[in-house]
Order: sequence, then structure tokens, then C-alpha cells
Amino acid sequence: MATVEHTPEPQANEGLQRGLSNRHIQLIAIGGAIGTGLFMGSGKTISLAGPSLLLVYAIIGAVIFLVLRAMGELLLSNLKYKTFNDFITDLLGPSAGFLMGWSYWFTWVVIGVADIIAITSYVHFWWPDLPAWVPALCLIGLLLALNLPSVKNFGEIEFWFALIKIVAIVLLIIVGLVMVVAGFTSPNGDKASVANLWNDGGFFPMGAGGFFAAFQIGIFAFLGAELIGTTAAETKDPTKTLPRAINAVPMRIIIFYVLTLAVILMVTPWRNIDPSQSPFVEMFTLAGLGFAAHLVNFVVLTSATSSANSGIFSTSRMIYGLAHSGSAPAIFGKLSKNGVPRNGLFLTTVLLFSGLILLYSGDSLIAAFTLVTTVASVLTVVTWSLIMIAYLKYRKTRPELHEASVYKLPGGVFTCYAVLAFFVGVIVLLFMYEDTRQALIAMPVWYALLGAGWWLIYRKNRGQALTTRADQKAKHHYPAKADL
Repeated sequence: MATVEHTPEPQANEGLQRGLSNRHIQLIAIGGAIGTGLFMGSGKTISLAGPSLLLVYAIIGAVIFLVLRAMGELLLSNLKYKTFNDFITDLLGPSAGFLMGWSYWFTWVVIGVADIIAITSYVHFWWPDLPAWVPALCLIGLLLALNLPSVKNFGEIEFWFALIKIVAIVLLIIVGLVMVVAGFTSPNGDKASVANLWNDGGFFPMGAGGFFAAFQIGIFAFLGAELIGTTAAETKDPTKTLPRAINAVPMRIIIFYVLTLAVILMVTPWRNIDPSQSPFVEMFTLAGLGFAAHLVNFVVLTSATSSANSGIFSTSRMIYGLAHSGSAPAIFGKLSKNGVPRNGLFLTTVLLFSGLILLYSGDSLIAAFTLVTTVASVLTVVTWSLIMIAYLKYRKTRPELHEASVYKLPGGVFTCYAVLAFFVGVIVLLFMYEDTRQALIAMPVWYALLGAGWWLIYRKNRGQALTTRADQKAKHHYPAKADL
């Protein structure tokens, strides 16, 4: 009787532990959908678009949901895929996997820097004279301490961080609606009313230009929604937990983005919201509820910490996979005794110190925040686009897997092209405005570095392949042409 050999899964995935339960995944998905961009960046978005930002967030949210559905179908089409980088590498080739993996790693490094900037702003709400490097340094040390233990520890921390955000936002909605119903009037004479959504210039007070301008900042608020696609290797029963987490995204967007910001705009007229401050804190401050403002500031502080914590987790797993595919130094492919890619954590932590440079080199915190959020937005749009392109390749080359799928992307191929067209439009919008154009122009430098890195790896691998074939030829004593 013939012996059947079982091919083990790639070593890159053997050491990672499936320590994330359904409740962890659900809350990580929510935490990824409620980030620093919502708490910090929505003030500037309101100043650009007024109440029409509600439609901006609804449109972006719908597009991201479709990206997640495509990602979910691809991940579940082959359970050997541990992250979305796996199916991009498999379907689009190792060069695309190299580009995506390093870009996604860099994205979360940049988001971590944005979180440091945001946290510094939040801390200054309490201690305005505190040197900017103090909260930045404390955050970096805290992130390293939270991620060095097991993945289950990360899941628990994110569970409670996300729970704080959820409870706070629900309370904000309830309090805001009560203020609207009661006709609350702030000390400066602003009356809470549903009419604030249209009584100052209409729903589109800044016209089409302001509406489209809001997409440049609004897109950053959704960065991290794809985070559940990096947890597949450490998720128990992904065939159930991933669809549940993804399917809940639309309702979360309606509650945590559209409804929350609608309440803020009802309580505080949009022209009175300072674009350099968090509107969540400003709402209670303008209403004269000082204690509530301190409470909300604590919540947005934990939210930014949660976002940075997720980024540290994500980057360490991504560079771990890159190391095992030969696209990163082998030292980053090692695990601690708890199954944590410790060296990847150290690398990301060191790079977060670049946030200190931005804190002291820019004119303002919001200017530095806009710079890094633009870079992160471009990188993430590339990641989302590669997911959709991989889906198109999957539909073309593996139709039988699509037919067998029980979790299909609504609209299929047509949806992919529509989403890709939307992303092209976002890049065009980023180029049209001065405060985002500079960061966009600098992005080719990053992709040139990636191209050079891939060329070096290609040459190295090609040289190793030629050496291997030469050794095999010598081993089997193949005759030279002169001897034939």
C-alpha cells in the first residue's frame, strides 16, 4: 500500500497561535472601524464639507464593505491563506506580494506615527505645557509592553479598548439626542437642533468642491477596517468568525460614523467646530459640560492607543510572513517562546520614534497629522486596490472556487471595477489639494525603493537558482556539449 505524504503548511504559519476567539475578532473588527481618523480627523472633514460629510462617510463605508467582502471570499476560498498578502502573492505573483506586504507594513508604521501625534494633542488638553516627547515616549513603551506577550493577550487588550470606544460612542449618541430633544442651549447661544444639519448654508454649504475635498481626510478614518484580514492565521474557526465580522460592518458604519457625527452636528453648528481639535471633545466643551469633555478626551486617547496597538500587531505579523517568503531579513522570521514575532515588534517600535521629529518640525499638530494621514491613505488605497485586482484574477483563473463559495462578493466583477474606479478618483482628489499633494508627490520615492529592493531579491534568488541547477548538473554528471 502506497504511503501518502502530507505536505506541511509553510513554516511561516506554523508558529502563529490560533488564540483569537470570536469575541476578539468581532471587537478587533469594530476597533479597526473606529480609529484616530474619526476622532481626530473628522473636525477638519467637517470644516471642508459641513454636514455633507455624513454622505462622504456613508459612501466610503459602502466601498470598504465591498473590499472586505472580496477579501472574505478570497480568504475562505483556501484556508491555507493566513493573511490577504498570501492570496495576493498566490494570485498576482511574488512581486505583488512583496509590494503589498512592505507597503502594508509601512502603512501601519505611518498610522502609528499619526496616533502619536493625535495622542500628544489629546494629552495637551489636560497638560498644555507638557513637552510633546513625553506622551510619545510613554506610548511607544506601552505598545511594546502590550504586544510582547501572547496573541491572546493582544486580543484581550483590544477587546477592552474597543469596548471603551463602543460604550463611549453609544453614550455620546444618547446624550446628544437628549440635548436635541430638550433644545439644549450652550453658553455661547448655540441651540441643539436637527435643523443644524441644513440651516447654515444647506446640507452642502461648501458646494461640490467641499464635498469632494472631504474624501481626502475621510478615507483615513476607515484605515484599519481590513485588519481582520491579518488575523486569519490566529483566528479560531475562520469560516464563521470572518463572515460575521465583515457582515456587521455596514451597521457599524451607520452607528459609529454617520449617526455619531450627525448628533455632533445637531448639537454644535458645523462652523463652530475647530478643525484642529477633536469634535467629540469640542461638543461637550462648547455645551459647557466640562466633566464630560474630560471623559470623552480619555476615550479618544484610548482609541488612538488602540489604533496604534493594532498597527504594532499587524506590522509584526506582516514582516514575519515577508521574512519567511524571503522578502525580509531572516531575523524577522523568528518567534518568541510565546509565538510572538518579537524582532518585528522591535523594528516597528524603533521607527515610531520618527513621530517625535514631526512633532517638532511642523507648524502645528494638525499639519503633521494631515501629512502622515495622506501617506497612510495612499498606501492603504493601494492595498485595497490589490485586493480587488486579486479578486479579478481569482474569478478569471479559478471559477470553480467562486462557484463553490458560500460567501460571495455581491456584484462580483462589476463591483470590483466600480471600487477600483472610486479609488482612482480618491487619488485624483488627493492630488488636487495643496495640503495633501506634497505627501502624494513624495510617494513615488517609496515605490522606487520597493522596486530596487525587489530587483535585488530577484537577482539573489535567480543567482541561487542557477547555482542549484549547476550543482544538480554536476551531481548527475551531465555530459558537456563538447563530449556529445
